[in-house]
Amino acid sequence: PTQEFLDEFTFLEKQGWDDSRIHVALIGDLHHGRTIHSKADGLKAFRSVTVDLVAPKELTLPASYKNRMEDNGFEIREWASIEEYLASGEISDCWYFTRLQLERMGDEVRERENELRQAVTFQQRWLDELPENTRFYHPLPRHREKPVIPSFLDGTSLNGWDGQSINGYFTRVIELAMVAGHMGGDFDGLGPVPEMKEKSFITEVPITRKSRVEDRFKVGIKPVDDGMVIDHIAKGCTPEEIWDRIFRIRRILQLNVRGSQGVFHTSHSLDFKGIISLPDILEISPTELKKLAAVSPGCTVNLIEERSVKAKYRLAMPPKIYNFTEISCKNRECVTWPGAFQNVPPHFYRTVGETFTCRYCGKRHEYGDIWDL
Repeated sequence: PTQEFLDEFTFLEKQGWDDSRIHVALIGDLHHGRTIHSKADGLKAFRSVTVDLVAPKELTLPASYKNRMEDNGFEIREWASIEEYLASGEISDCWYFTRLQLERMGDEVRERENELRQAVTFQQRWLDELPENTRFYHPLPRHREKPVIPSFLDGTSLNGWDGQSINGYFTRVIELAMVAGHMGGDFDGLGPVPEMKEKSFITEVPITRKSRVEDRFKVGIKPVDDGMVIDHIAKGCTPEEIWDRIFRIRRILQLNVRGSQGVFHTSHSLDFKGIISLPDILEISPTELKKLAAVSPGCTVNLIEERSVKAKYRLAMPPKIYNFTEISCKNRECVTWPGAFQNVPPHFYRTVGETFTCRYCGKRHEYGDIWDL
């Protein structure tokens, strides 16, 4: 984290303290480089950001950090090598390199070390292709024998890494002084933004009149006199997907009781929805409603008494999904992955649309992919 502060300080210094826009190229081992990963949020110091990712596919930026950059509004472009990048014509004047972390790579990747190094190592023949005032940066140390920024560049104007390293002294002195309470007490700027209270994803629909349950279906389910009806299950999906959702609901909520279920047309003849009718279930707890919303967002719950709707709930997509034994992160390197045997319960939070991101490793999943059923 302290490296990120000095990097952004260095970028601002290069920009003449203009934070309106930055165009930066990230080059090298983007997969393992933590100073690269922290740029996903650190570059928010600038109001407009274009990021050029330069790395062969074995070293590309993990999807979770790329998604984070996209969520932050960054423009992202990608190339497999420096040579391809220079041929593109739209080149940054701010290059940030990282070394190849071979100690964190598998044997198959390490066998291709020379090929991978060549893709991200700067060569002397490219000097004339760089924009004016280009600077190279590196978190240091460089590889002693095979640096991605070769030693012939040390005495050139491209050397921005020495000044970057010096900036680490100034930024870290300030950070230590703030932590120790020697400065910063008079700071009146913006502090941490308080976490917004989650909007309810369960809406109780007012019952304004006595609504009779009618037998609207010619086949399958008959209306219940007393009980619960779960309607609009996976509305608009295929019959196969709806049946899968129905069985998932019954299994996770342990609805091992008398009842019936089926797939029916909606009011639009081309769309389908699922319905579960449970005459023996007369009430549902708030916890069960939350669980049902996680399992089948978009459905409605009707509690029936004497053939009239007593209570009705609409369930939206929840902001978080956790405390389920039937979910797991699909990243095999995540601490919560079952094969890691760390006994860390999975926890997902909603990001964009119907995608959920693992709280621990940052891998983004489609809603249906987090379930193991």
